[in-house]
Amino acid sequence: MPVTDLLVRHADAWHRATRHPFLDAVRDGSVPAAAFDTWLVQDAHFVGDLLRFQARLLARAPRPAQAVLAAGCVSLVEELAWFEEQAVVRGLDLGGPRLPATEAYAELLERLDTADVPTALTALWTIERTYLDAWSSALPGAPDYREFVEHWTVPGFAAYVTALQEAADDAGPADDGTFLEVTEAEIAFWQTALPA
Repeated sequence: MPVTDLLVRHADAWHRATRHPFLDAVRDGSVPAAAFDTWLVQDAHFVGDLLRFQARLLARAPRPAQAVLAAGCVSLVEELAWFEEQAVVRGLDLGGPRLPATEAYAELLERLDTADVPTALTALWTIERTYLDAWSSALPGAPDYREFVEHWTVPGFAAYVTALQEAADDAGPADDGTFLEVTEAEIAFWQTALPA
């Protein structure tokens, strides 16, 4: 089953992961800057965790998947540098504490380190496709957040997600359980920016 079939098979989970109220608030400008900054710090933590996961996956991936995974690792290193620049501009401490959703996502990535390669590639594609579709739903973004929305919806990122899709499809059948775990983790992660 191609990984894109998961989007149809689990349409409700997909909708909740990619059309979250946080994203609506970024689009219409109603998210407070402090709440957005809280989420941004957590996302910087997540990108560091994702880089570690992806580097380990690269080391055990089949040869045809290695180029896209290596390029993704380089992009994640560049993304961390971009977060550092944003932290200076916005006065953020990227070493701030991790929230429970961030810790739970890190634990999921650690568990996926022991999963078979097709499952791990399904998870990585799900993570990145969620991010692309979610931020695309926030276009064009309110003026205060537009640069962030644009940053996470560039054509190069869409091409990367397509290449991950091909790698995941080539590796083996998609895993429904992993897809659902990742979408639930994404929903909880978006929620870190909203009041309880």
